[in-house]
Amino acid sequence: MASELQAADGQRSVDLECTLNWFRWIPRFESRRLRGQIRLFGLSSLVGVVAGLGGIVFYVATRVVEHLALGNGAGYFPAPEPTGEPSFNWLPTSTGPLNPWLLLLIPAVGGFFSHWIVYWFAPEAEGDGTDAVIEAYHHRQGQIRPLVPLVKIIASALTLGTGGSGGREGPIAQIGAGFGSLLSNLLHLRTTDRRILMAAGMGAGIAAIFRAPLAGTIFAAEVLYMSPEFEPEVIIPAGIASVVAYCVFGMYSGWKQLFSIPALSFTDPWQLLPYLILAVCMAALAVFYIRVYFGCQRMFNRSPLGVHLRPVVGAMATGLVGVILYFAFGHQEKALAVLAFGYSAIQDVVQQDSQNMAMLLLAIAFGKIITNSLTIGSGGSGGVFGPAIVIGACGGGAVGLLLGRLWPSLAPHPAAFAIVGMAGFFAAAAKTPFSSILIVSEMTGGYSLLLPSLWVCVLAFILSGKRSIYRGQVESRSQSPAHRGSFVRELLAESRVREFLDAQRPFASLRPGDSLTTISERMTDADCSVLPVVNETGRLLGVVNLEEAFLATQSPSLDSLVVAADMMLSDVEPLTPDDTLDQAQELFVENDLLALPVVDDLDHRTVLGVVRRFDIANAYLRRLHGPTKPAAQ
Repeated sequence: MASELQAADGQRSVDLECTLNWFRWIPRFESRRLRGQIRLFGLSSLVGVVAGLGGIVFYVATRVVEHLALGNGAGYFPAPEPTGEPSFNWLPTSTGPLNPWLLLLIPAVGGFFSHWIVYWFAPEAEGDGTDAVIEAYHHRQGQIRPLVPLVKIIASALTLGTGGSGGREGPIAQIGAGFGSLLSNLLHLRTTDRRILMAAGMGAGIAAIFRAPLAGTIFAAEVLYMSPEFEPEVIIPAGIASVVAYCVFGMYSGWKQLFSIPALSFTDPWQLLPYLILAVCMAALAVFYIRVYFGCQRMFNRSPLGVHLRPVVGAMATGLVGVILYFAFGHQEKALAVLAFGYSAIQDVVQQDSQNMAMLLLAIAFGKIITNSLTIGSGGSGGVFGPAIVIGACGGGAVGLLLGRLWPSLAPHPAAFAIVGMAGFFAAAAKTPFSSILIVSEMTGGYSLLLPSLWVCVLAFILSGKRSIYRGQVESRSQSPAHRGSFVRELLAESRVREFLDAQRPFASLRPGDSLTTISERMTDADCSVLPVVNETGRLLGVVNLEEAFLATQSPSLDSLVVAADMMLSDVEPLTPDDTLDQAQELFVENDLLALPVVDDLDHRTVLGVVRRFDIANAYLRRLHGPTKPAAQ
C-alpha cells in the first residue's frame, strides 16, 4: 500500500511539473503572438486613418474642381446626384445656361495641366492608380514613391473635375497604398510586410470612397490575380484598415450608402433565366470595353502627337463624345453622364423605370466606354472602376428594360438589372467576382439581390475570358514574383533541424572565460564561423562570431584582456530540433549569422550542436533535384 501511495505521489508530481511547464510556455507564446498582433493592428489602423483622410481630401478636391469648372464654367451640374454624396451648397453657384461647346475646351485645359504635373513630378501617377498598385505589389516589392499620392490627388482632381471620364477608386487606392509603402520604409519593415500594408492601404481607400469596408477588404486580396485566387496575408490587415478608413470618411460624409434604390427582391427561381442573359451581355460588353481601352492606349502611343499633346486631344475628344450625345438625344443633359464621374446616370436608372430610356442607357454605356478609354488611354489620371459601374448600370438597365417587355413577370424591375449589371460587368472586366458582389451591395444597400448578383458575377467572370482591365494582374500566386520563394519554403518545410544533429560530429564550444587565443584555435578546428558560449551545465549564454574574433586578433595586446564573455552576442535566438528548415532560414536572416546553435528547448537552452546556413542550402538542392547519382565505375 505504501509503495502504491509513493508511486501515486510521484505520478502527481510529474503531472504537476508538466502542467507548470505548459503554463510557463503559454505566456511566452501568447506574449510573442500578442506583440505581433498589436503591431499589425496599430500599423493597419494608421494606414486606415491616412486612407480615410486622403479620401476626404481627394473627394473634396474633385468636387470643388467639378463644381467650378463644369458647373460655373459650362453650366453643367450633373443631376440627380447620388443620395449619399455630401452637399456642396457652400460653393458659389452660377445660374447661367448650359454651354455645351465649352465642354470641348474645359476638359482639354484640365488634361493639359494634369499631364504637365504628372510628367514633371511623378510619371508613375499617370493612368489608373489601381493597376499601378498591383504592378508595384508583384514587381516592385511594394515600393511607391512618397510623392506619387500627392501628385495623384492633384492630377486626378484636374482630370476628373474638368470632365475627363474616370473613377475615384484608382487615385484613392494609390493614395492609401502609397502611405502603406511609406510607413513600411520609415519603420524598416520587411518586403513582405511592405507589400501587405500597401495592399491594405489600397483596400482602405476603396472602403472609404465607396462606403464599402467589407468590399474593400476582399478587393485588396482578390484584385491582385486574374484567377479566382486571394492573397490570404492581406485580408486581416486590409479588414482593419478598411474599417478605420470607412469610419474616418463616414464622419465627414455621413453613413448612408452611396446610392438609394427602391425595394427590390428575388423570389422566383425562373428569374435566373433573364439574369443568365444579363450575364452573357455583361461579359460581351466587358470584353468590348477591354479591347477599346487598350486599343486607345496603343493608338495614342503610336500616334505622331507629342507626349504633351496626347492628353489634350484625348480630353477634347472625350468632350466631343458628350456633346454629340447631348444633341443626338434632343439636348438631354442625362447624355452628358459620359463625362466626369457619371454617377448621376446610376442614380437615375435605379430610380426610374421609364420604357423610353433603353436607347439612352445603351448610348451612355457605349459612350462611357469610349470616353474612359480616351481619357485614360491618352495619359489622363483616373480610375476605371467608376466608369465600369456606370457602364454596367446603364447596360444592365437597358437589358432589364428590353427583357421586361418580353417577360414582364420575370423581369419586372429594370433597377434590379442595373444593380446586378454593375456587379457583373466589373467582375468580368476586372476579374474580381466576389468583391464586385460586395462593393455593389454595400454601395446600394441591395443585399436582397445577393443571389442573382452571385449568379451573374460568376457566369460573367467565366464567359469573359482571361483578359482584364488591370494589366498588372498575374494569373496566380505561383506566377507572382512576390511568391517566388514559396516553392523553396514548401521544400524546406519538409525537413527539420533534428536531421542535421544525428550525423553531426562533436561540436566545439566556448566558456565565458576563454581567451582570444583559445577562441581562434577552436574556430579553426571546428571550421565554423559561429561558436556557442555555454556555462558548466551546457546552457547557452551567447555566441561568438568569427568576424568579431578576427578583428580582435589584429591587436595582440588584447589577447590577455579580452575573453569570450566580452565578445559574445547574448541576444541570439537559437534553433530547436523541431524547427523546420524554413523557420531556421528566417532565424538566420533575423540574427544575421551564417550558423546558429541548436538547443534542446527554449527553457533549458542546453546546446546540442550547431547548424550552418550552408547545410540548409544543400538540403534544399537535394530536395529539389533528388539524391546525386553515384559516378560510373
